This record gives sequence, structure tokens and C-alpha cells, in this order.
Amino acid sequence: MRKILLIFIALIFISTNIVLAEENETLVLKLKVEGAIDPIVADYVARGIAEAKENNATALIIQLDTPGGLDLAMRKIIKDIQSSSVPVITYVYPKGARAASAGSFILIASHIAAMAPGTNVGAAHPVSIEGRDVSEKIVNDAKAYIKSLAKLRGRNVTLAESFVVNSTSITAEEALEYNIIDIVAEDYPSLLAQLDGKRVENKTLKTKNAKIKEIPMNFREEILHIISNPNIAYILFMAGIYGIIFELANPGAILPGVVGGICILLAFWSFQALSITSTGIALILFAIALFIADLKAPTHGILTAGGIISLLFGSIMLINVEKTKFIKISLKVILPSILLTLLFFIFAIGLAIKAHKRKPTTGKEGLIGLVGEVKEDLSPEGMVLIKGEIWKAKAKGDKTIEEGKKVKVVDVRDLTLIVEEV
Repeated sequence: MRKILLIFIALIFISTNIVLAEENETLVLKLKVEGAIDPIVADYVARGIAEAKENNATALIIQLDTPGGLDLAMRKIIKDIQSSSVPVITYVYPKGARAASAGSFILIASHIAAMAPGTNVGAAHPVSIEGRDVSEKIVNDAKAYIKSLAKLRGRNVTLAESFVVNSTSITAEEALEYNIIDIVAEDYPSLLAQLDGKRVENKTLKTKNAKIKEIPMNFREEILHIISNPNIAYILFMAGIYGIIFELANPGAILPGVVGGICILLAFWSFQALSITSTGIALILFAIALFIADLKAPTHGILTAGGIISLLFGSIMLINVEKTKFIKISLKVILPSILLTLLFFIFAIGLAIKAHKRKPTTGKEGLIGLVGEVKEDLSPEGMVLIKGEIWKAKAKGDKTIEEGKKVKVVDVRDLTLIVEEV
């Protein structure tokens, strides 16, 4: 009995220690941000910060690999980081990753900035869709913002400013040497070891043996993040245009119209986040009207040429660079799309012109000019065989044509063919 009691007490002691150990275990949450910074990413980061606070996490790590993104989304992420009661560590990882454009702002704004060897940060100069410099007003705004962030976190203000003004880009080791980041870590164990003991405002991080729990994007966020990419949105838009044009050119096909409509709706959902211009949309809609007009009444490509020019300028002017700053539709996407559109309409208009030139093969017009054989004397009426079918016929000029003679159809009156001897 005594042995059973001792075993029971021992089990209670062990289970209590396990529970206490789990309760005292240091928790670090991790978000993975890959691709363009858009409103979906901003919402994802906000959700991660809220969960970190709710779970009493020691810290939140944002694993970052981005070419840049929307200015408004970037600023929302930075505001959430600055107001977070949980320390936020941005970690540019793995090797080959980058924190370019908007990503460099987020890295600098974080409580602790870390990078893996083989990564880079910088190149934050705003550009237009053509790759040219934007207005001085936009550059000055971005410059002032990154300087304020660097000053707030005690980082190298001059070098941070150079990211915007000169599109400077540096390696992880250079970023550490010149006080842009706090840590260079090969991997997560190294990162946690170096974070351990660091002070963030009034907190001392204890992360040496911390448990990292990843918060992945949910299915909705994954899908919306993909279509929020301006290049994907533009491709969807072009696919939608093709679908609608095909439906209008071939009424009743249904499927192209349905698919085209879905693509255009998805594209416009993305465009509303990207801040598009009314001029760009108007030019693209005008191009669509010209394409459809040329299919309905071929003008030997004149309207299509105008449509291509309108589509090109509309695509270039589509995104409002004054508001987005760090995001654009790549010319590598626009130009092939324009070329495919041109080739498509060259082919389609060519077929339409041939169809207009071709003689009709059905109805009244389809019978005129056909040659047949008299099967019953025409005096002047009788029967003829035309393309394997027997027709009532009448000889032109009320002449008589004997059976077996070859005749040609010159007119059709009601259901009677008017023929003459060949």
C-alpha cells in the first residue's frame, strides 16, 4: 500500500513539473513574408502581432524576403510594429533573400533588425513604371520617413537616407558594420542565441531555448496575396479582356464570357488596392472598344492599331505611382501582353477579312452560280439536280432546256431556281 502511495505521489510531482515547464517555456511566434508588400501582408502582420500579444509571446519574428511593395501597406505594417507591446524582430532569411524598397523601411523600423549571410538590404528609391525617377516630392517624402525610422531605432541615418536617394544596396555584413541592423545570424538557433539577453525598451529577451511557432497565412490570405501582385493582376485583366472580346465576337459561347468576367473582377479587386488611375482605365476600355469594332467591321487593322497604342499607354499609366511609390507593373509583363494582343488581332482580323471576301455557301446567295443538271425538261419549268438535291427550276427567258443539259443558277425566286444553259 505504501509503495502504491509513493508511486502516486511521484506521478503527481512529475506531471506538475511538466505542466510548470510548459507554462514557463519561452514562446516566440514567427511570420513568413515573401513577395510584394500589399494590404494582405499588412493584415497578416497585424494578425500575427495580435496573436503574439494574446499568447504572451516573448517576441515576434517576421521572416522577410521582398522586392518591395505598396507604400500604404508598408506604413501600416510599420505603425503596427511601433505600437506593438511584443518586441518585433525582422529577419531577412534565408540566404539569397532581400529587403528591398519597402522591405528596407520595415527592417529599419523593427525593434531588432537581423539578416542572414548572403542577403541584402536597400535600393529603396521610388521609381515609375518605366523605371525612371519619380517626382522630387515623392523622393523627399520617402527620404524623410526612412530618416525618422532610423533615428527612432538608433540606426545609421545617413546610410538609410542613401537607400532612398542613391538606391544604395548593401550586404548583411555591411549592414551590421554600418549600424543598419543589430544581428547577422546564420540560422534560427543562432538568431535566438544572439537575441537572448538583448534589451528592447523595458524588456529583456530570454530566447536561448525558446520554442518557435509559425503562424502561416491562411488559405484566403494566400490566394489574395497572389492576385494582389500587380503583374498577376494585370495578366488577369488581360485574360479577362480576351474572354469578353471572344464572347462578344461569338455570342452564345458563354464559357469565355464567364471566365473573362471572373478574371476582370479579380483584377479590379487587386487594382483597388494598387490605386489605379481613371485615365489608364479609360484608355484600356477605349482599346477594347476599338478591338471589338475591328472584329465586327474589319478596317484592315486600322482600329486595331489604334487599340494597341491605347492599350500600351493605358497599361503604362494604370498605376498611380504618386501613391504606390515602391510598386509597379513590370514592362516585362506589359510588352509581351501587348505583343500577344497584336498577334491575336492580326490573326482574327485576317480571318474576318477572308470570311467577308468568301462567297456565301448557304441560303439564296449560296445557290447562285452553282451548276447542275436538268432532270426534267424545262419548258420553261421543270426539275434540276443541284449538289445532290432536286429543285424546281425555270429557264431564264422562258426558254426550253432539254433533260440532261447542264445549267447554272442565276437567281432564286421563292423556292424556284432561275437557270440558264451552260
